[in-house]
Amino acid sequence: MSASAVPAASAAELGAADRAPFATGPCPGAAEEEEEEAGEEALLGGGGPRAWTPQEKLLHEARLKAKAKRRLRRTSSRDSARESLSEGAEPSAEPGSPKGKAHDRKSRTGKGRGLPKKGGAGGKGVWGAPGVVYGYQEPDARDPNYDEAAQGDTVYATVVPELEEGELQKNVQPMVLEYFEHGDTSEVMELLRGLNLGSRKHAVPSLAVALALEGKASHRELTSRLLSDLVGRVVTPEDIAWAFDKMLRDLPDLILDTPEAPQMLGQFIARAVADHALPLDFLERYKGRVDCEHARAALDRAAVLLRIKRDVNRLDNVWGVGGGQRPVKHLIKEMNLLLREYLLSGEVAEAEHCLRELEVPHFHHELVYEALLMVLEGSGEAPVTMMVTLLKVLWETGLVTLDQMNRGFQRVYEELGDLSLDVPQAQGVLERLVERCFAAGVITRALRDACPARGRKRFVSEGDGGQIKQ
Repeated sequence: MSASAVPAASAAELGAADRAPFATGPCPGAAEEEEEEAGEEALLGGGGPRAWTPQEKLLHEARLKAKAKRRLRRTSSRDSARESLSEGAEPSAEPGSPKGKAHDRKSRTGKGRGLPKKGGAGGKGVWGAPGVVYGYQEPDARDPNYDEAAQGDTVYATVVPELEEGELQKNVQPMVLEYFEHGDTSEVMELLRGLNLGSRKHAVPSLAVALALEGKASHRELTSRLLSDLVGRVVTPEDIAWAFDKMLRDLPDLILDTPEAPQMLGQFIARAVADHALPLDFLERYKGRVDCEHARAALDRAAVLLRIKRDVNRLDNVWGVGGGQRPVKHLIKEMNLLLREYLLSGEVAEAEHCLRELEVPHFHHELVYEALLMVLEGSGEAPVTMMVTLLKVLWETGLVTLDQMNRGFQRVYEELGDLSLDVPQAQGVLERLVERCFAAGVITRALRDACPARGRKRFVSEGDGGQIKQ
C-alpha cells in the first residue's frame, strides 16, 4: 500500500464522521474543516495522487490530529446536553474528557440555571463570596489548625481522685498516730486538705476516735481537740454526728478490744457537744430509739456529763489532766503512792504500768530520787532488795533512761549531808545500795565512783580507849 493511500482513506472516514446523525446544524469548526479539506485537495493535486514530501506528511498528520480533537470536543458537548434533558438522569462525563466531576463547577442535578456552585463562593484561595463579612467564631479544639498556645492563658488543674475506703484508712491512720506524738492540729488539717475525701469525710473522726479508745488518756484529749478544730475547716458537724452514730452501732465490736468503750464514747460525745463539734440536739435524736444496751450506756454517760457541766462551756477536764500538764506536787504525790504500794504488794508489773500511765518520761528522775529516799529512811534489807529489783526492771525495759537514772542518784549525792542529820546511818546504807545497783547493772561505774565517801576518820579522846569513831 502506498503512502498516499493512507491519508486519502483517513480523509474519507473523517468526512463520513462529520455527517453523523447527531450533527444538528453548522458548528463553529465547520468552516475550518472545509478549508482543511480544500487544502488537502490542493495537496493531492486534483488530478490524482502524487508522492508527498516528508514535510507535507507531517503537516497532514498534524491537521488530522487537530481535527479529531475538535470533533471529540463537539461530541462530548452534545452528549452532556442530551443527558441534561432527560428526567432523573445523573450527569456523567466522558472517560477521556478533561472535565470530570471534580473539576465541574456547574450544577450536577440538571435542574439549575447553570450557575456556579455555592454562588461563586469557595474554591482554591477563596474565603467566601465577595462582600461577605464573617463574625467571631469560637475556636474548635478538633480543628487541625487549632493552636492551643494562641488561646490565651492556660490553666492547669490537678485532679485528685476520691479515696476508696481502704486507701482512706491507709492514709489517715498514720496522720492520726503521728498527731498523737506532736499534737499539732494545723499540720493534720493541712494533710487532710491534700486528700480528696469526697463523701467519706465522716470516716476521719470515726478512725481518730477508734484509735484514741485504744490509746492513753492524753491521746483521747488530743482527739477531742482535733475534732473541735476540724469542724468548719475540713468536716461539718453533721459529718461528726455521722461518725458517732456509726460508732454507737459498732459498740458491740469495740467492747471486745476496749471494755470501757461505752463510757469513753459517752465522754467523747459530751466533749464534742460542749465544743460545738456536734449539734446540740444530738442526744435528743436517740430518745426512745436505741435498742442496744451499750449505746444506751454511752448516751446516758454523755447526758450525765452535760447535765453536771451545764454551766461550763467546755468540758476541758473530761479526760483529766495528763502528762506534763499536771502540777509537780501532784506528780510527786503519785510517785510516792506508787512506791509505797509496790513495797506492800511487791508487784513490779503494776508499778511499771502505773508509771507509764503518768506519761511523764522527763520526770522519771523523781521516781529514782524518791525510791532512794525510802530506802535510806527505812530499815532492814527488804526495802533495799525490792528497790534494786524495781530499778533494774525499769532500766531493762527502757522506761527509765540513763540520764534520768543518773540525775536521780546525783540529787541524793548532793543532799546526803542534810539527810545524814535526820538519818545518821544514811551514808552506810547508801554505799550498800550503790554497790548492789552497780552489781545489778543499773548504774555505771562512773556513777558508783561519784558516791560521796565516808567522812574523815579521827581518834577520839583517850577516855574512849583509843577507839575510832565511826
